[in-house]
Amino acid sequence: MEGRLRQSKSKAAAAAAAADEKASDAVSVPVYLTNAFFFTVFFSVVYFLLLRWREKIRNSTPLHVVSLSDIGAIVTFVASFIYLVGFFGIGFVQSIIIPRAPIDEDDEEEFDRLMVKEDSPKLPCAAAAPAPKSDDDILKIAKKTEVSADDEEIIKSVVEGKIPSYALESKLGDCHRAAAIRREALQRITGKSLEGLPLEGLDYESILGQCCEMPVGYVQIPVGIAGPLLLDDCEYSVPMATTEGCLVASTNRGCKAIYASGGATSSLYRDAMTRAPVVRFCSSKRAAQLKLFLEDPLNFETLSLVFNSSSRFGRLQSIKCAVAGKNLYIRFSCSTGDAMGMNMVSKGVQNTLDFLTNQFPDMDVMGISGNYCSDKKPAAVNWIEGRGKSVVCEAVIQGDIVNKVLKTDVASLVELNMLKNLTGSAVAGALGGFNAHASNIVSAIYIATGQDPAQNIESSHCITMMEAVNDGKDLHVSVTMPCIEVGTVGGGTQLASQSACLNLLGVKGANKEAPGSNARLLATIVAGSVLAGELSLMSAIAAGQLVKSHMKYNRSNKDVANIKS
Repeated sequence: MEGRLRQSKSKAAAAAAAADEKASDAVSVPVYLTNAFFFTVFFSVVYFLLLRWREKIRNSTPLHVVSLSDIGAIVTFVASFIYLVGFFGIGFVQSIIIPRAPIDEDDEEEFDRLMVKEDSPKLPCAAAAPAPKSDDDILKIAKKTEVSADDEEIIKSVVEGKIPSYALESKLGDCHRAAAIRREALQRITGKSLEGLPLEGLDYESILGQCCEMPVGYVQIPVGIAGPLLLDDCEYSVPMATTEGCLVASTNRGCKAIYASGGATSSLYRDAMTRAPVVRFCSSKRAAQLKLFLEDPLNFETLSLVFNSSSRFGRLQSIKCAVAGKNLYIRFSCSTGDAMGMNMVSKGVQNTLDFLTNQFPDMDVMGISGNYCSDKKPAAVNWIEGRGKSVVCEAVIQGDIVNKVLKTDVASLVELNMLKNLTGSAVAGALGGFNAHASNIVSAIYIATGQDPAQNIESSHCITMMEAVNDGKDLHVSVTMPCIEVGTVGGGTQLASQSACLNLLGVKGANKEAPGSNARLLATIVAGSVLAGELSLMSAIAAGQLVKSHMKYNRSNKDVANIKS
């Protein structure tokens, strides 16, 4: 059988090789140039011969009387025609003259399978052929993972739709086993391998009901350390989870410049999470009446008691309203202790809405969030009023440090900051984006410490200021960030890896002696790290080093096609 297959394959390969021969193969010039030359010659000669033919007819000259130029044109026409026919027609001609080598009927199916196997890529890719759906293909995937008989029955039930994938944890009572079964069922359903996506090493019990639903594994993100960051006379080693080369190194350089200049100072000037429901009335007059009621200082104490009854740490600070026709948007602001506080403020808002319904029975609650909060969206209300922790962080960088560590000068940094971060952002119509790359640092720290990465949107609102001080010798640099939304309890902060990063910063968990101080400290560390990142990147741009550094640290030389998972 194998011998016949080899013979069949050799014949087919020979036929394929013959079919691939072109007339241009004998010419060492690139094919596109050769083709362009012969196409030009062919149509030029045809045009010349047609002109000569028309001229002979007008002059009554016999067609068989030809000049030397006519003979040359005819020879050139024949030669170019032969080339073009040979190049484009040889495959068709040879398919008739040299038919495909016959393959025995019994071997044809096996031969096609082997050819497909040889042509298949060694690693899966997004542009691969459609996923295999046959029973044999699914069986091959199943054999790669050894499963018990009990698990095999459950996997089959999930694949057949008899057991919902989301119900595995509750039915099995074992989160790790549920993830493994869901993963195997997914591979069989899709025909795609999840090899390379880790399954082991994560406590799936810890994410149940609060971090992720229907898990099949986890993604690995490297964590680098920038620092020490000298902030408010304390040193911090800042964990940054990122896949962007140069980011940690650049932030580390900024930390070095700040440290050598005596450190940075920070001030937290506001701490309030917001939630803004939208309610509707039958008239705009009634909406305006509720606005006046809520913003009346005489009613604030009553509303505070109702709001604060929902939590030990949630404390109502202010209420601001906006009318839009018959609709009223009510922005509640409250402190939330060491939690980021979205759930806490939402519970308080719900209590208050229930109370208001009794006072205003014609009020319809359209949604507990009306986007006037505004959560996970760039919004002017956040930029102006703030959301979460509002922090300003500053440092004075000595002139010699600017020269030696940052490789630039004070005047260049001040001018670039004005042209790029201020004027350039204004020209672009930026909303809270008057900075170089605050979101880079914010995202990296958020992922490392278990914050909500989507809140990077408003948390990265930042304006970077630079000016020359001390007679132009030194640089004063500051970042103002009105919307840093962080917490040290709840959500992803309780996962082992993220908890370790919080512990590194000394802000793990809740501070029992001074509730809320850990979250506030984390917000200042974020701002201090952004200050370091801004300082370093702006210096790299001013010194013309940005492209060079990224080419060195942000480009991989590995052949990813040969990387085995």
